[in-house]
Amino acid sequence: MVDISGKSRNIWVIVLSLVFAGVLAIVPIPLWLALWRPDWIALTLIYWVIALPHRIGMVAAWLVGLLVDVLEGTLLGLHAIVLMMSAYIALTLYQRLRMFTPLQQSLTILMLIGAGQLLIFWVQAATGQNTADNLAFVLSSMTSALLWPLVFVCLRFCRRSFNVG
Repeated sequence: MVDISGKSRNIWVIVLSLVFAGVLAIVPIPLWLALWRPDWIALTLIYWVIALPHRIGMVAAWLVGLLVDVLEGTLLGLHAIVLMMSAYIALTLYQRLRMFTPLQQSLTILMLIGAGQLLIFWVQAATGQNTADNLAFVLSSMTSALLWPLVFVCLRFCRRSFNVG
């Protein structure tokens, strides 16, 4: 579909990238590697919020979060709140994040995803659903921060190739 300005609105690329991130989030991996699994859905959502803040925002983050809750079988609304928090911060900082170097962006991603993981840990501990006895879950935020430049380049290539606007 082409709008009046001539830009394509290929929303299916965004949906497909989020579905692919969801598949990566649930694909079975060895137990010793599970703590290092990056938060693929949050990385993908944050990219789209930064790249297209007028199209992807807090409502999209809430809907994706609800789907993650259903997908992972967690407390309904937990990931929705966390992803909305991440999307809100990314929306308020998107112009700055675009100007940051990849290292600065990775540090911001580390803080965003780390804060989200900490909130999930806290809520699960408060509701008695958490079985972890330490803060090793934060390793996934470090892996996410390390993979951010690769995710950014891949999704930017897809956005430019399919003229997502």
